[in-house]
This record gives sequence, structure tokens and C-alpha cells, in this order.
Amino acid sequence: MYKVLKLNKIAAEGINKFPSDNYIVGDDISDPDAIVLRSFNMHSIEIPSSLKAVGRAGSGVNNIPIKKLSAMAIPVFNAPGANSNAVKELVIAAILICARNIHQAIELVEESKNPADFKKRIENGKSKYVGYELPGKTIGVIGLGSIGVKVANACLNLGMNVIGFDPMMTVNNAWELQPGIEYSDNLGDLLKKADVITIHIPSSNETKNFIGKD
Repeated sequence: MYKVLKLNKIAAEGINKFPSDNYIVGDDISDPDAIVLRSFNMHSIEIPSSLKAVGRAGSGVNNIPIKKLSAMAIPVFNAPGANSNAVKELVIAAILICARNIHQAIELVEESKNPADFKKRIENGKSKYVGYELPGKTIGVIGLGSIGVKVANACLNLGMNVIGFDPMMTVNNAWELQPGIEYSDNLGDLLKKADVITIHIPSSNETKNFIGKD
């Protein structure tokens, strides 16, 4: 029997991939053969000598001590693209909420307690919080991995002008981009042109403060 330690809650669909006749999976496993996790910080724990593999339910691996595990000949597996569509939808939702001033409009409605002036306040607020439509606006997509590519394609389909930036883009991801998406190798130029910026790069010491006031 192989023992698998969960460091985070993992969806049942994932746990069911481990047949019960060959695997024991739990939150309190000693001497595990494998570890599965999402966001748990493995840098803070001692690596068990029994460990043979680590599986990350997601794309990022910055919470896993890759160099240390590599020195111990322990492979690390991740799942790039597994949640990319869900993240894409959240990005589109955030863009629409900001573009159409949804938060401010909700506050206006909630503050309109008096039925007598409710209609008047709402009518006045329509022009104040109308925002802007997305077609014709330019979005800069920084990072063209699984998520960035889906965001770029979705924004193009919404009628936006899309500029992508990723010096490390793979050939496969490049093939996934729809025709009409502009590619830029100059981040400063992209920032000058874009009305909206969305960033999809790993969080690490190297990318900290990736974009600042300068």
C-alpha cells in the first residue's frame, strides 16, 4: 500500500484517482510515499525520508522547495491549465465589474433608502456610473500561459484590441492564440497603449513588484 499525505483539502474527483486497494490517503499520514497539496507552504516543513513524489493540484509551484526536492531525486508534478477556464471567467467578470462601475452602482442602490427619491437618485446615477463598453478598448495580457491565452482569446471575442506580452511563451501556447491578437516584446509600449492590464505570471521573489509607479 502506498501512503499519500494531503496538505490541503483536495476535491473528491482528485482523491478518487487513488484506488483504495493500493493507496491510503489522509491528512494525518506518517512516512508518506507521496504528498498532494494546493497552496500549503512546503518550505516550512521537513521533507520525510520516505517521500517519492509531490503533486500540486494547480499550476504554480512557488510554495514547493523544488531545488531541495530535486537534490533528493524527488519529482514534482503540477497541473497547468487545470483551473484556467475558471480563472479566465473571474478575470472577465472583474473587467466587466470595473468597466461598468458595478460596485459603485450597488452602493448607490443600497444608500437609496427613501422610496420617495429612489427613482430620482437612480436616474441621476445612470449617467454617473454608466462606465464604458469593452469593444474598441485595448487590453494588455502579461503572461501568455494557459490562463493568459484563454483571457486573450475571450477578450478578442468581446471586441477588444488585445496585446500580449510573454518573452517565455511556448510554441504550443502561441498556436492557441486566435488571429488578431497583437504580440509585443516591449512591456513599456504595451503599458502605454492598454486601457486594461491583466497579469498572469508566477508569484516569486523575481516577479515581486513586477509593475510599480515608475
